[in-house]
Parts: sequence; structure tokens; C-alpha cells
Amino acid sequence: MRVAPVMQKKLEDGLKPIRLVITDDSHRHAGHAGHNHEGESHFNIVVVADAFAGKSRVDRHRMVNALLADELAGRVHALALTTLTPAEDK
Repeated sequence: MRVAPVMQKKLEDGLKPIRLVITDDSHRHAGHAGHNHEGESHFNIVVVADAFAGKSRVDRHRMVNALLADELAGRVHALALTTLTPAEDK
């Protein structure tokens, strides 16, 4: 099963984002620690959601990491996160 669609569903269900962009950057990490030759090991994720209002950047990242805990414990080695409220997404 592909990892990206699973992550997308979990983030959509858990955060109800206004904007969600998931980019597989695994090809940029060939030869680095945690790289999986099958891909889907390194991701860049942009999430814009009202759920982040009043939360610190660390708390926002914790929210995303909690939703994706199973994937982070498995095939996903690294996430680069941009977590914004709608007001911050200018």
C-alpha cells in the first residue's frame, strides 16, 4: 500500500485542512540514512488548518506527528513540515 494516500486521509480526518500538500522527496535523499529504494521515506508536507490556531510550531508538529505515528514508526523516515493557520497562509 502507498504511504502518501494513507497520510493524506489521516491528516484530512484529523485536522480538516483548508490546504494540504504532500510531496514525496525521497529521490532527493538517495544514499542518506533512512532512504528506502522503493521511495516514500522522506516527505515535505504543508498543512493549513484552523486546528493550529493558538498553537506553537512545536505543538503543531506534535499534532501532525501523532496523527502519522504509525507511518513514522514504519517506512517514513523524515517529514519536513509547514504548519499554518489560514491567516498565516498568505
